[in-house]
Order: sequence, then structure tokens, then C-alpha cells
Amino acid sequence: RERDRERALSQSVDFAPHKEKTTHRQGLQIPGDMVFVNEILSQIVQVDRPMTWGTLATLKPYANFFVDDDVEILKKAIDAKGVDEATIVRILGNRSFEQREGIAKAFQKKYNTDLETLLKKKLSGYLENVMVKLLKPPAELDAHELKEAMKGLGTDEDSLIEILATRSNKELQNIKAVYKKEFEKDLEKDIAGEATGRFEKLLLALLKGQREMNSSVINYELIEEDAKSLHAVSSQKKNPDFDSWIPILTERSQNHLNRVFKLYKIYSSSDIIDTIKKQMKGDDEKGFLALVQSIQNTPEYFAERLQASMKSLGTRDKALTRLLVSRCEIDLLSIRAEFRKKYGKSLYSAIQADTKGDYQTALLGLCRAEDL
Repeated sequence: RERDRERALSQSVDFAPHKEKTTHRQGLQIPGDMVFVNEILSQIVQVDRPMTWGTLATLKPYANFFVDDDVEILKKAIDAKGVDEATIVRILGNRSFEQREGIAKAFQKKYNTDLETLLKKKLSGYLENVMVKLLKPPAELDAHELKEAMKGLGTDEDSLIEILATRSNKELQNIKAVYKKEFEKDLEKDIAGEATGRFEKLLLALLKGQREMNSSVINYELIEEDAKSLHAVSSQKKNPDFDSWIPILTERSQNHLNRVFKLYKIYSSSDIIDTIKKQMKGDDEKGFLALVQSIQNTPEYFAERLQASMKSLGTRDKALTRLLVSRCEIDLLSIRAEFRKKYGKSLYSAIQADTKGDYQTALLGLCRAEDL
């Protein structure tokens, strides 16, 4: 067991910036620059199919996982003088959620202490935010992020639409249940109290979680009917009733809608994105744009959200952290590829330029590798 533990430690990847990273495999040392290449090559059959990239996680289960060892290492790091933040990052930032959940339960059992609560006491700032988010189940994380988006003066509409537009029907049901349990309030009522008008209707429709599943059966008649319905509204010269767009955009499947959008462009001689930009404004424009963009290309939408979190004066660290934590075990590799293609730089280098310290190390660990 001790020999296994030593081997596990020797195989852990060091994500500290400015150090050459090496992956050990069957006695060979592979330079860090090759890590991303190997990731891409292993998934090459999916490169031209962005909508199937939901399995492209950057953070995967740690192969040499010993929960008791991790618990002991974490306890020593937390109790160390000044707190050994680097070790905390190395452990929690290099384990899958199931493994992190196992660590938290074992920590509670052994020391009769809640790991999340202890980390909140020992850590601070942006690093605390990352580590705490890593310990939360996805539905609980989303529930807390939605609550935070509606907290205080002003509503974070971008975060509301991002979460509600990109979660599955089942995930939305789980979020509502967790929100009710955590805050003893209905998420629907809280959203209704923060948003107004058509934007409120859009959010509440998404929250119902009634989107149809993608199907191999193509309903050409319904595609034509939906495209004509969308065009009929946008072609109205006075007060177009965009409310009637909401059931179509929130209930039809992703594949169906992408066919509808193509036909809409033929009918209207305008892309649906251009229509939204020309005929809507404010929260309506923001909400419908985000929804359509996430339907057309989900990885690209998240790449744009990541860029937006870093491009302004002062990084929007809460959004940056949420995006990386929530996508690193789903599709962050495809998001990285879209980011590189759209902005001519890697997500890794963008994070590196906008953050520092152990906080930077934690985020780079979730991003996982540089894109050549």
C-alpha cells in the first residue's frame, strides 16, 4: 500500500505555472506540450461534431485514488502553519467530483468536521471560492449561483440565462428541488420577483425543463411550421409578439431548432441572431441571444462567456470560477478548442494572464493544458 501511495504521488501532475509539465505513462516521460495533442488525437473522430462533445472533460477520475491518504494529506495541509494551500489545490483540483465527495464524507467521519466549513475558515478570497465550489454537487452549485445572481441590488441576468439555458430537463428539476431545500423558497417565485416582462417569461419557461430530446426522426413539417411562425412574428412592422417565440425556443429539441434556424434564414433573408439584435433590446436581447447561441453551438457559447469574464477591467472571478468548475467534468476540452479558434489564443494563456498565485494554479489545473 505504501509503495502504491508513493507511485501515486510520483504520477500526480504539477499545474504550477511556468513549469514544464510531464505525464508519466508506462515508464515513458511525455512532455507537457504533448498532453493536449494526445487529448485531441484520442477524440479526433468528434472534431467535426461539436454538438456531441459533451464527454470531453478535462478533469477525470484520478487513477491512483486512495481516499484515506487524501484525507490525511488534506488535514495536515489545513493544519499547517499559514495553511498549505498548494497541497489543498493539488488534491481537490485533481480529483473527480465523485472522488471529492468521497473525500468530504471520509473527512467528516474521521475528524467529525465538515470539510467545506473548515476550508471556508482557513482559506479566503478567490481560492476559497474555487475550493468550495469544487465540493458542491452540480445542482447545489447551480442553486447557489442562481441565488447569488439575484442577491442585493441589481440582478446578474447573464448568469441567470447561462445556467437556465444550458442545463438539461433533469438538471433543472434537481436545481429547483435543491433551491427549495437550501433556501426554503421557490426558485420560480424568486425569479419572478427579480425579472420582468418577456425576459421573465423566457426564464420561467426554461426553468420548467420541457425541452424535447434529440431524435433520429426528423419532422420536416414541424420544422417548416416553426420557421414560418418565427418569421411571421419578426416580419410584423409594429410591436412584434416575440412572446410566441418562447414555446418554440424553450420546448423544441436542439437538433430540431438548428434546422428551424436554417430555414428561417431562407424565409427572412436574415440570420435569427441578426433579427434579435435588430428588433430586441435590453434584457430581452440578452436573453434570446444567449439562448439561441447556446442552442447553435454550446461550446462556443461557453467560450464567449469565459472571454467576457476576463476581458473587462477586473476579471469577473465568480463567473470565471463557476464556468470552469461546472464544465471541467463535462465539455471543457471542446470549449478550449472553440476559445482557441475564436480568439486566437488559448484559454490556458488567457487565465494565466488574468490570475495569480494558488488561485491561478487551481484554475489552470481545471483547464488542464495549453492549446498549441
